[in-house]
Parts: sequence; C-alpha cells; structure tokens
Amino acid sequence: MSSWQLEESGRGFSYRASGGSEGKDETKGFIALRKKEPLDMRYSILTPLTAEKILNYWSVAEIEKVLREYGEERFSSRIAQRILEERKIRPISNTFQLVEIIRQAVPPKFQHQKIHLATRTFQALRIQVNDELNNLKNALPQAAEALSKGGRLAVISFHSLEDRIVKNFFKSQELKILTKKPITPGFKEIKINSRARSAKLRAAEKI
Repeated sequence: MSSWQLEESGRGFSYRASGGSEGKDETKGFIALRKKEPLDMRYSILTPLTAEKILNYWSVAEIEKVLREYGEERFSSRIAQRILEERKIRPISNTFQLVEIIRQAVPPKFQHQKIHLATRTFQALRIQVNDELNNLKNALPQAAEALSKGGRLAVISFHSLEDRIVKNFFKSQELKILTKKPITPGFKEIKINSRARSAKLRAAEKI
C-alpha cells in the first residue's frame, strides 16, 4: 500500500480527510475531518471483492472472524452485529457510515484510546479484500529466489500477523538472519511520520 492509496485513490482506505469533511471527529481529543468515500478498499480494480460486498453480504460470523483475526478487534462481535442491524435498514456504502456503525458498537469508555476506534476494522477489511497475508506468503519465496549469494532481503511489516509470517519464513530458509529482533522506529521518526509507529523491519542475507 502507499500514501497515495490512503489519501488520493478515493477507494475508502481511510476515514480521515484533510478537507471536504462530511463530519467532525473528536474521538482523540482533537477535531479531524472525516471522509465519505465508497467502501472499495481494493489495491487493484481487477480484484472482485470489495469491503462493501463483505459488509452487506457476508454473514455476521464471517465478518466477526475477519475483524477478530485480521484487526485483532476486541469488540468484533459487537461491531459485526451492529453491521447486520444497519444493513437491514439501508446498504452500508461509505466510510462515514461505517465509522458511525463502529462508534455505536464500541462502549463509550473505549472510544478515547491511543488508536482511533475505527482503525482495526478498516485494517481488517483491507487485509481481507486484498488477500494480503497470502500475497505476502507468495511473494517472500519469489524475493528470496531472486537474490544472489550475499544478497539481502529486508521486509517492513505493519501488522503482527505479517511480521510473524516474515519471521517464520526467514527461519525456514537458508538465510542468515541479520535482525534477531525486528527494528522499530524511534520517537523522533514516529513524530515525523506517524504511519511508522507500527512498522517492524526484518532483514536476512542469502547464504
């Protein structure tokens, strides 16, 4: 994924905007503008699945599983149930609507956390739509195969499930692991680029 996809693609990757708001969001103690974009979330328009299809046609159990496994969302069951209730009234079609559903499902005392209350749900849907974990599993062997002896492979992940896949892959190959523990950004880097806060870098060298 890229910053362009988050900010300019208009495919519903993010619920925040820098202008043209549909509403104000004061969840984290400051006013942030919220986007009203279609719930697409595809990196490629050739991908048949969209977030909108998941939210409107998948079962409650399937949605709950996606939010729990890919978003590690503690309120996955409540959010999935609220999605069902909403789609009985009207189709769930845009990011603004989804954020409101999540807000109604999450208990008030948990709505003022360090991470925005909608982050995990949006993340989970994006991972499912683009089959990100399987694509990572398929890409890693290809990357290792392309290396010459002494060549290095560095992978930055932004999710614990991704990091686990990279870690296990490095261990299973004839690679010299260069990072016993993943390298994470320091305070200064996170201050400059907040998106780096969950980044983990692992590197290995082909023997």
